[in-house]
This record gives sequence, structure tokens and C-alpha cells, in this order.
Amino acid sequence: MEGGDEAEIYEGMRAHFPLSFGKQAKQQVSLEAVHSATRRPQQQQQQTTSSSFSGSKGWLHDLRSSNSRDAEKTSPSGAGNFKSNGAVGRCHSEDARDTEPGEEEAAQILAGNGPEAGGGDDDDGMMIGPPRPPPAATDSEESDSDVEGDNLYRIPMSNEIVLKGHTRVVAALAVDHTGSRVLSGSYDYSVRMYDFQGMNSRLASFRQLEPFEGHQVRSLSWSPTSDRFLCVTGSAQAKIFDRDGLTLGEFVRGDMYLRDLKNTKGHISGLTCGEWHPKEKQTILTSSEDGSLRIWDVTDFKSQKQVIKPKLARPGRVPVTTCVWGREGKCITGGIGDGSIQIWNLKPGWGSRPDMHVENAHDDDITGLKFSSDGQMLLSRSMDGTLKVWDLRESKKPLHVFEELPNHYSQTNVEFSPDEQLIFTGTSIEKDGNTGSMLCFYDTKRLELVSKVGISPTCSIVRCAWHSRLNQVFATVGDKKQGGTHILYDPTISERGALVCVARAPRKKSVDDFEAKPVIHNPHALPLFRDQPSRKRQREKVLKDPMKSHKPDLPVTGPGFGGRVGSTKGSLLTQYLLKEGGLIKETWMEEDPREAILRYADVAAKDPKFIAPAYAQTQPEPLFAKSDSEEEEEGK
Repeated sequence: MEGGDEAEIYEGMRAHFPLSFGKQAKQQVSLEAVHSATRRPQQQQQQTTSSSFSGSKGWLHDLRSSNSRDAEKTSPSGAGNFKSNGAVGRCHSEDARDTEPGEEEAAQILAGNGPEAGGGDDDDGMMIGPPRPPPAATDSEESDSDVEGDNLYRIPMSNEIVLKGHTRVVAALAVDHTGSRVLSGSYDYSVRMYDFQGMNSRLASFRQLEPFEGHQVRSLSWSPTSDRFLCVTGSAQAKIFDRDGLTLGEFVRGDMYLRDLKNTKGHISGLTCGEWHPKEKQTILTSSEDGSLRIWDVTDFKSQKQVIKPKLARPGRVPVTTCVWGREGKCITGGIGDGSIQIWNLKPGWGSRPDMHVENAHDDDITGLKFSSDGQMLLSRSMDGTLKVWDLRESKKPLHVFEELPNHYSQTNVEFSPDEQLIFTGTSIEKDGNTGSMLCFYDTKRLELVSKVGISPTCSIVRCAWHSRLNQVFATVGDKKQGGTHILYDPTISERGALVCVARAPRKKSVDDFEAKPVIHNPHALPLFRDQPSRKRQREKVLKDPMKSHKPDLPVTGPGFGGRVGSTKGSLLTQYLLKEGGLIKETWMEEDPREAILRYADVAAKDPKFIAPAYAQTQPEPLFAKSDSEEEEEGK
């Protein structure tokens, strides 16, 4: 009875409140709908050339269909199968499909953090990405090659999201080693920081920095421990920030009046590139337009550890356009402005003389360099529209040259896939072209084109990367009006990263979020503090004022009398009438001043007034000088 009474009381109280009051039911959103929103058009997922692999029958099939067939074989029927688009998500329970995407459980299931997704293996040392190519198929295995060949290149390209926020070209990109944070630097002088674990489907950055006012951001690099990152701008001073974007210090600027660059404590011109040492967390490398490479210790911002001057055919300063460490940090490579590639091995007593010098490697500035993991292969990207593959054991000529790759930005790079099975780079938009920017993938062994993935029809691709743990491809694009970072992923083969933030819906606003904005009265809005009217209105008002618009008096052209000199004939009306009637005659201009004074000499002597009587007994007799005419007569 007590339970029934409590139920009746609750129902009676609930009747007095609206139906919308209280906790609302969660909206059911399936993972299928989440990834369908980010699905790329099928015609843009892969563009291949039929002549790329002659004799290999199954290598050019659509990767999206191959991934779906492979997932259907391994996943249980009906569990996370996206029937509308053929993509299979990493979801192995019916509960995950009924959970709101904004919750953490759905994010973890989608990100593959569960035991089913990870397979129970520790992924700290595991390389997530395409597998190694199988050995050459024999005659007995040719029947199976068609099926297995479809999964040879598992490029994540079925879905796409864009990290927006920049207003210019995004020329710098850095993803930390764990794959949780992304840095993007742009020509709009700012760096934006993104956190996959903290972002929701709105894909907003959690922090924005301006490292150096008025200078483009050209390069970003994480430390080996991902606790700090290096920022290289168009200024001569590189900066170090911590993981949260707080400035830790900036390196010193050199003396620009010293001729020998080895005597300066830092760069004297704008930086072009910079990279953190792959193993040592306190060593970085920078290159500059002043024609030098410098190795720095992040614990000492006042001076560099080593200055490297490239070998030049003629004395002078040729800019170093790019630089890169070897995979183990045992060598340094720089792209020189004269088109040469120079490599220095780090050994005791080493100097500026390069251990390997490839002259005329490119016809234009080198924008990107990349070593293979074994250190025997080097990739170079240039503004001459080519991508060259070099065998360092025989560096006289390139192993292969990929042409027709337009490049208009000095930060365009080239990268390997995580297993180094593919080489890929981005292209720039041409004025006369209509193809748009694309990511071009090439087979490392065959040195042939695998696929072209369209990214943007109006913006050029500058930086690209393929993260090993996330198995997601990053590409930065932009033009003079906008910039962003495109992330390509596949729910079937990608891990965490974009999968986490896309599945997390934005938090809905509640009554607790309401804030009454205070009313601010601006004192300058009062009539007393109003701004003055425009100059045009002021001029119109002055023209209507008879006093301010009065014509000024003419300048003096002759002598006058009474009032203003030369303008009136008297200050009073009576004086004017007397002058006009001839009663007042102005003869003083024609008289001699001496004669006018002597005319009153006799009157003053007979009837002295004022001062003269006081000095009558002591004053000597005045003697007047004779006139000029009298002196002339006496002289004769």
C-alpha cells in the first residue's frame, strides 16, 4: 500500500508541471548517421590511372568496396554494419548503436579503445597502417591475388572532416606522437591548437596563438616527448611553447652587421624551416634566409650549439629553403637556394663541409625533404613541379622523377606512409587548370602512380601527413581568403583521432547556462561626449554663417587716416564729410617736417606752456640746425 500511495502522490504532483519539465529522453543517433555526414563523394575517393600497374589485375579496384568486403568477412553480421554506404564501423554491440554520440562510452567504442577493437594487443609499439606488400605471386597463387590485391593499399579516404578557423593559407602542420593534439600554422600569423579528446563535432580549436606579430608561421614541430613544440615564423627568432601554448622562450637574434655568420649568436634573417631532433628532447635544427643552418639547445636561448654554412660555388649568401633530420638524428640535410642538396653526418669534429653534395638537384627552390627509415632513400620536393627519389648510395642522378606536380608554396612537403609502402605529396592550384588540388600517392618499389585523391577544387595543398597510430591522412589547404586542415579517415581501419570528435555531439544548452548580460552605458553616447559631425557638414555650416564666411579685408596698398590704414578716410562720419567738402585738407604729406616744427617756434617762446616754464631759468637757449639749403649756400 505504501508503494501505491507514493506512486499516486508522484502522479498527482507531476500533473501540475508541463511535460517538458525534467530530464528529457535522449535522442537516438546511430553511428551510421554520424559517419554518413562525413562521407566523401564516391567519385572523389580515388582517381587512378589504368596504366599504373600493367599486369597486376586487382590493384586498381575501389578501396572503399575492398574495405567493406574485408570488414563483412571479419565482423559479425548486423553488428555495426552501415548498409547505406557500405562502411563498417568499429562497433560490436547493439548498445553502442543506441547510445548518444555525445557520451564518452560511444566515443571509446568508436575510437577502438575496447578489447574487441584493439584485439587485446598493446599498440604502443604497433604500427597501425597498411601491411607490407606480399611476395610475388606464383602461378598457383594468381587466383588469390585478385582478392588479396584489393587490400594492399588501405588508404583511409572514405570520410573527411575539416578543421577550420584560419583566414589564409595553412602552411604548417604538426600532429603529436600520440595523435591527440594537432597544430596548424597559417599565413594569417596565427597558430591554432586542436585537441581530439576535447573537441566535439563542431571541430573548434581550444587555443589560438600569435607567435610573432606580422610574421607568417612557416613550420611547427613537436618534441619527442610531445610536451613542447617549436614554432618557426618569418622572423629571425624561433620560439618554444609548452603543450598548452604558453611561451617558454625565444632564441636570440644575431648581429646583422657581422660579415661572418659563424661569429653571430643567432640567425639574422627570416627563418624558413625548423625541426625537433627525433631522439633528443633538447636539440632542434633551424634554417634561414641568411644562408645558414643552426643547431640549438632548448635549455640555452642565448646562443646556438653549431653553425653550418653550405658549400657554394661562389662566395655570398644563398638562402637555405628547408632542412630535415635523419630518422635517427645522425645526419642533417638542407635544401639550398641554388638547387643543391647537401648532407652532413654528425660525428666528432665535423664542420660545415658537407659529406654529400648533389649539385643542381632541382631547377627551383627545394620545399621539402624526407629520409626513409633505413637512411638509403631521400625524397625531395621542389617548386619546379617535380618530386625526385634519390638513392643515397648512388646520388649522381635521381632514381626517379615524378613530374606535373604544380607547387607554388615554399612549405610544400613530401611524406612516406607509415609502412613506407607509399610516397605522397600535394599539388597546388594553377590559374589555367581546372582539376583542383590533389594528394598523389606513388608506390615506393614500383615508383608508379597508385591514386590521386581530390581534396579541394579552389585551394592548394601545402602540408600533408599520415599519422601511424591514427592511420589518418592530414592535408592543409588554403588561399588568400581561407585556410583549413582536411583529415581523411576510414571508420573500418582508422583509430581514435577524428572518430572521437565526430561522434561527440555538442552539449545542449540548459537553463543553468543562461546568463543575464549586464547593460553597459557608454558615457560617450551622451550628447556631451558625442563625436563632432563630419567635416563636410562642418564646411556647409560655416558657409551659411555670415561672420565666418565674410570676405577678409584687402591688404594695405597705401597710407590712410584715422581708422584702418588705406581702407577708410576717417573713423567718423563727420571727418568723412569735412574731407569730402574740402574743409579738412591733408597737406602734411607735402610739407617738410622741420619747417612745420619751426613754424611754431616763436609761439612757444612767447607763450610757453606745460613743461617749459619749469625750466625757464636753467634751460639753455635752443639752437636749431640749419636747413640743407642754407648749408649749401654757405658752402659755396
